[in-house]
Amino acid sequence: MSASLSRLVEQAQQSARAGQVDAAERLWREVLALEPRHTQALTSLGNYALNRGDAARALEHLEAARLTAPTDLHVLMDLSGARANAGDAQGELEAIQWALAVDPEFPTALLLKGRWHERHGDATSAYDAYLLALGNAPAESLWPIQYRRDLAHAESFVTNHAKALHAHLGKKLEDALSQLDATEAGRWQEAASIGSGLSVPFTSTGHRLHVPRLPAVPFFERNWFSRLHDIEAGAAAIRDELLWLLDSGDDGFEPRIAIRPGEAVGPWQQLNHSTRWSALHLWKDGVAVKENLRRCPETYRLLEDVELCKLSGLCPNAYFSVLAAGTHIPPHTGDTNARVIAHLPLIVPDHCSLRVGFEVREWQESEVLIFDDTIEHEAFNSGDAPLAILVFDLWNPMLRQADRAIADAFAEAMQSFEGESAVASDIS
Repeated sequence: MSASLSRLVEQAQQSARAGQVDAAERLWREVLALEPRHTQALTSLGNYALNRGDAARALEHLEAARLTAPTDLHVLMDLSGARANAGDAQGELEAIQWALAVDPEFPTALLLKGRWHERHGDATSAYDAYLLALGNAPAESLWPIQYRRDLAHAESFVTNHAKALHAHLGKKLEDALSQLDATEAGRWQEAASIGSGLSVPFTSTGHRLHVPRLPAVPFFERNWFSRLHDIEAGAAAIRDELLWLLDSGDDGFEPRIAIRPGEAVGPWQQLNHSTRWSALHLWKDGVAVKENLRRCPETYRLLEDVELCKLSGLCPNAYFSVLAAGTHIPPHTGDTNARVIAHLPLIVPDHCSLRVGFEVREWQESEVLIFDDTIEHEAFNSGDAPLAILVFDLWNPMLRQADRAIADAFAEAMQSFEGESAVASDIS
């Protein structure tokens, strides 16, 4: 930067600090004349124009500022405000999403995203954004002054949304619960409280549907489950179909973890969009992947004979999982303890293990291993070859038939609430 340009920048900053808006604006225009891509000059002039109500000029300067500094969070937030002021709702959200792609936990962007979805009637998305903003905020007594009012609004919105979901679940499940005795109904009343976010589980952690008062059992004995013998006996045929898929270069395999830009990555930084942990889905979130099932007829037949867990929008899931040598799946928990996870190990190199809670086990080829994935767990392939497993969902054996029906009704009620609270929109 030349000496004359540096002097102008310093003078403009001094004028701005002194509240001399006209002088500051004149000086920033002189800076821009010397350096048309000067980010601070573009941003300052854009904000001055915005304050005067000149939306067109504000957008001109702030769009140019974004081109000079595409990852500057403050520029992106100013641009979002300018687009909102110009009545460009889609553009406003786009700028917010750009900021979250840079920093998924940026509090200003999360709060603005929540406000945007709230204004457009999408309560579920607003709830998710506000909840993440609150989760990343310090204790209320330490809230920064500039965020205090917005965080208080977010907290109020999250509480009210949880109460609305709780009431919705109670209404949807009222008839089913009336058929149970007080002890059994209490489990599902607590499930509604947990599912709506008004309380938390005290044992395992299910993100979507937590059934209270189920023992947190890390690993289950195989003899608790019927019809597993046939799938173990058919392991060789299943393995042959997996090897055929791998040898044919089948493009059905995809990264097991694929988090969209702008969403929090959490513990998945190393595996996000990585083929070091890949999967070929046979069922996903309760929906059959017919093309993949067609390619694996024997696997399909054997899984059809197993009593897979079925929960609306959640289960069954069944997929071939391939974990590359030297890969670690970090500690995490699953969606619901109404189901348990079954592993049929197909290719197991040495030095592979699974930790669930405090218990660690090693896979044995063709021998099903069953565990509760709502208990913190992690997996290690410390060997020198890929680990391949058929993963599928079973019902938690501690749930009676009546509980299974209510669990499915609960999952369906959660799904219907989310559908009702989201307004159909062509704005992505």
